[in-house]
Amino acid sequence: MPDDIPKVKEIGATSAPLMSASYFIGDRCRAFNDDYMKCKTEANGKGELECLREGRKVTRCAASVLKDVNTHCFDQFKAHWECLEQSNHRLWQCRKPEVQLNACVFDKLGLKKEIPDTPKNVTPVHLRKEQIYASYSGPQY
Repeated sequence: MPDDIPKVKEIGATSAPLMSASYFIGDRCRAFNDDYMKCKTEANGKGELECLREGRKVTRCAASVLKDVNTHCFDQFKAHWECLEQSNHRLWQCRKPEVQLNACVFDKLGLKKEIPDTPKNVTPVHLRKEQIYASYSGPQY
C-alpha cells in the first residue's frame, strides 16, 4: 500500500447491518461514492491504486454512518438487521422494524431512505401500506 494513501480501518460489519444501513450510507456518502465511481470510470473499470484515495473516503463515510446509527438508533437498527438476518435478507419481511428505523434515523440524523429513480407519481415500495409479498395480509406497519 502506498504511503501517500491515508490508511482506513475496515468497516467490519456483516451483510445484514450493511444492507439495513445502505440507503442512509447512500444519502450521506453520495458525493464520495460519485467521486469514486467517476475515478473508476475514467480508469476504464480498473484504477485499483489510482482510486484508493476515493475508495478510502467512501469507507470512512460509511463507517461514520454506521457509528451514528448505532449511537442514536441502536435498538431500531438492531431489530431491523436481525430481522434481515433471520429472513434471508428479504426486505419485505422486515417492513415493521424498517419503518421504525427509518423514522429514528430521519429524526436524529436527518438521513432518509430514497430509492433512486422511483417515479414521482409512485409510492416507494417501503412506504406502501400493503405489500405485494408479505408474511400476512393487511397493513404492514
